[in-house]
Amino acid sequence: MTDAVENAGTVPPATGAARGITTVSDEVVEKIAGTAARAVPGVADLGGDVARFFNSVLDKVGLDEVGDATRGVSAEVKGGSAVINVVLVIDAGHVVADVTEAVRAAVIEAVEKYGLTVTQVNVTVDDIELNQPGAAGA
Repeated sequence: MTDAVENAGTVPPATGAARGITTVSDEVVEKIAGTAARAVPGVADLGGDVARFFNSVLDKVGLDEVGDATRGVSAEVKGGSAVINVVLVIDAGHVVADVTEAVRAAVIEAVEKYGLTVTQVNVTVDDIELNQPGAAGA
């Protein structure tokens, strides 16, 4: 017991694992991935038809930011790994394979900056945006 008291000040601090665990929720990964996917040229919107319909209804009643951050993205985080699914609308005139690969790369890079490992990014193109900005009245 004397030895423990004498060495009390010299015990190295416990490692992070000994002090507790850190958990990253699915929703956090969904927000990170959604932000990254929206920034890719050729991505018009995220989400399937139903999600976009409900979002337009929310916009009309003044709740325009509800659900936007994670719409079109789902994630499953287990330990330090994540599987991410992205549903998007592509702008007309863009090559689907180029846009989806750019989305995949952007999502992986963004999420892995937070210390997680992305094992899969599955991208589904749900629709194509034919109404280009500035095309009205032309």
